[in-house]
Formats: sequence, structure tokens, C-alpha cells
Amino acid sequence: MRTRLFIVFLVPLVGIMLALGGAYAWSASRNVQQEFTNQQLGDLSYFVTSARHALRASNSSIVESEMVRYSELYGAQIAVLDRAGVVWASGGLMPETIDEDTSAKVALALSGRRSDVPQATLPWSFGNVVMVEPVFDDGSVIGAVLISASAEAQRQQIGAQWFLLIVVTATVVALLVFVVWRLANWVLRPMQRVDHAMAAIEHGEMGARIDDDTGPPEMRRMIRLFNQMAGEIERMVSRQREFSANASHELRNPLSALLMRVEHLATGLDASWQTDIEETREEGRRMSRILDTLLLMAKSSQHDSPFSAVDLVEVVEARVEAWRDVAAQRGIDFDVRHPGHAMSMTDRTAVESALDAVLDNALKFSPGSTRIELAIDVVAAEVAGAGEAAAGSDTHECVISVRDHGPGVDEHELAQMTERFWRSPRNQNVPGSGLGLAIATDLLDTLGGRVELQAADGGGLRVSLHLPGAAA
Repeated sequence: MRTRLFIVFLVPLVGIMLALGGAYAWSASRNVQQEFTNQQLGDLSYFVTSARHALRASNSSIVESEMVRYSELYGAQIAVLDRAGVVWASGGLMPETIDEDTSAKVALALSGRRSDVPQATLPWSFGNVVMVEPVFDDGSVIGAVLISASAEAQRQQIGAQWFLLIVVTATVVALLVFVVWRLANWVLRPMQRVDHAMAAIEHGEMGARIDDDTGPPEMRRMIRLFNQMAGEIERMVSRQREFSANASHELRNPLSALLMRVEHLATGLDASWQTDIEETREEGRRMSRILDTLLLMAKSSQHDSPFSAVDLVEVVEARVEAWRDVAAQRGIDFDVRHPGHAMSMTDRTAVESALDAVLDNALKFSPGSTRIELAIDVVAAEVAGAGEAAAGSDTHECVISVRDHGPGVDEHELAQMTERFWRSPRNQNVPGSGLGLAIATDLLDTLGGRVELQAADGGGLRVSLHLPGAAA
């Protein structure tokens, strides 16, 4: 946006400045050259009159002394030529210095034609100016006057004017850049605030708002609308969380009462009803697990804690220790591999919730007397984090991989495993609600990371949590 503003505002202004500066520079150069040419023509006319008298009297001393003084005063070379084109009187001009171009001008003057007035040229092409004027006596050409003058002083004068013009133009362009830069910041500052607020809302900071007292009136109106929209989204998300939490709590009591009634009724039934009673109990327990999961989802979606540098090695070791007793009951052990430290700019609570969901899923499907392998690696980042969650992050990412030795899934089922309530047909008899990996995926999305599922070599499933890295 800032680039487009620079193009829209600065390029036309610079183009106008360059056009006006170029026109002024050419005009100044032309004026200096024209003034110099007019001065030479005036001096030439003066000496033509003196040369006429000298040629009539055949006395070169009449004009020669004056020509010498003129040459010494102005640094120009001047000479009077007779009808044959031979130097008759000289004011510093040597005959051997007359080149072909000058000879052509002399021949043209002795034929009765005046020299053409030099046209304006570029300063570096403006060199010695040679002008020849015929001397007439009663309509006949009796000689010519030649003046050769250096234009070095005029070139320096033009160069000084051009240099001053370049300095003034550069100063004006720098001033324009400064003004356009301030204008762009004034216009874009509210948009940057909108961008930061949107990134904050994306990462769960639903209370993010923008001050609407800066920027142009159009932007203030857009900011007010954004704040209203953000407030409405916050209310909707809050109501959704409250509904999930309240529904989980409110349904728990009737479900508990229903299970108690089932147990009470079971005491009065004979053994033929045992299978139906057990199925009813299992369905009740399954409903209880679903309510627990819904409550966990409602709590995990509240990201009130700020992002900070977190050592994922500490997080993994703490969660493994918390699950170790549950795993030991089934004869399952944990094998943890890590580089010592793995820093990530993230939300520790959300990472813990996501890792708990993955570990719970791994324990469900791991057979007894096996190992769950956890690895923490720091690798080069492949995909940029979503939004500004990885602000301040380095160009690497941290990967927490959890590999079990369970039955695994088919390749075509991997894409469905992160869908809510999805379960593989072969695992319908395993307790669970099908929400664990879905919860982990949602949490990683809010953290600017991602979940990657792979069928492990030799059976089982490998779940990798990718998180943006941070400088240690």
C-alpha cells in the first residue's frame, strides 16, 4: 500500500519537477549562449567600421592597436583579412591557426554573405565561437573581419546554474519524499492498527480494539465498523463457549441420574438382561466422555494467556510425567528424545492441551507392553506461521512427534482423522469420542502451527505438532 501511495503521489510530482527543471535549464543555457553571441556580433560590427577606414587608407595601424587591446582585454582573437583572404591586420590571431571550417566562413564572407548566427547547443558542445563579417565599400567587398572567442567562461556559468538547479531540485524532491512518507504513514497507520487487531483476534484476543481518533475520516468510519464487528464476534464466540460449557454441565446431572436408574433397574432383572444392561452402561459412559470432551473444547478455546517463549522440552517432559501412571496401568512406557532445549513463541496452556489430546489418543490405541516414542526436533521452517503469531520468531520451527505402535490407519483415512467425531470403522469398539485430534488441530491452528499425520513404518501412527520457533 505504501508503495502504491508513493507511485500515485510522488512519481507525478517528480515528473513535473524534472520537466520544469529541464525546461529552465535549457532556457538558462540558451540565454547565456545568446547573450554571448549578441556581444560578439556587437563587437564584430564595431570593428567592421574601423576596418573599412583602415582598408581604404591602406593603413593597418588604424585598427591593429585597438584590436590588440581588445584581444588582451577579452581573450579573443581578432583579425582583418584583405580581399584575397590573407591576414592584413591581427589582434592575436595567427594565420596558421585558421582551420578548414574557419576558411570556409572567410570565403563565404568575402563572397558578400554574413556568417550565420550560432544556434543554441548543449553546454559541453559550446566551444570556440568563430564569426566572420564582410567589409563593404560602396557595395563591394574589400575584406572581412574575423573574431574567434572562447566560450569557457560561459560554459562555467551554465554549469554553475545547472548545479544550483540540481541542488534545488534534489532538495525539493527530498522534501516531497518526506511529505509523502508522512502522508502515507498518516493514511496507513489506522490500517496497520486494523491489521494488528485482526491478527490479535485471530489468535484468540477477542478484546482487541482500535482507537478511531487518527487517520482520514473514511478510515475512522471503517475502524468504527471494525470495532463493532469485533464486538459482535466476541459476543458470539463468548455465547458459543458458554453454551458448550453450560450444556456439558447441565447434561451431566441428568445423565448421572439416568445411569443411577439403570443400575437400580439392573438389580431387579435376571441374568438374561445382563448384555443389554452392560450395553446401556457403555453408552452412558460414552455419553459422559463426550460431555467431558465438549467441556475441554470450551475451555481450550479460551486463549487468555499471552504468547511467550516456551521451552517445549519442559512441556513434553511434564506432560509425559503426568500420563506415566495411566500408561503404566497398561504396561506402556514412554521413550522421549530431545535436543536439550526447543524454544517456541507460543501459548503454553494450548500446547499442553494439544499434547494431552495426542497422548490420550496414542494410549487408547497402543497395545500393552509397548512404547510410545516422543521426539522433539528443531528444523528449518517450511511454511510461514499463520498471522502474526510467530512475531519475533526465527526461521525455524519446533516439531513434537508422538508415535504409537497401535493398529494404525489406512493412507486414505489420514485426511479424515482430524475431523470431529470421526472414527475408523475398525476402532468403533475402542472408548473415545473422536475429538482428540480435532481439538489438537484447532489448537495448533490458533498458535500458527499445524498437525501432521503419518502412517509409521512397522505399524502405528505418528502425529507431529509443528510450532513456530523462537530465539532462545
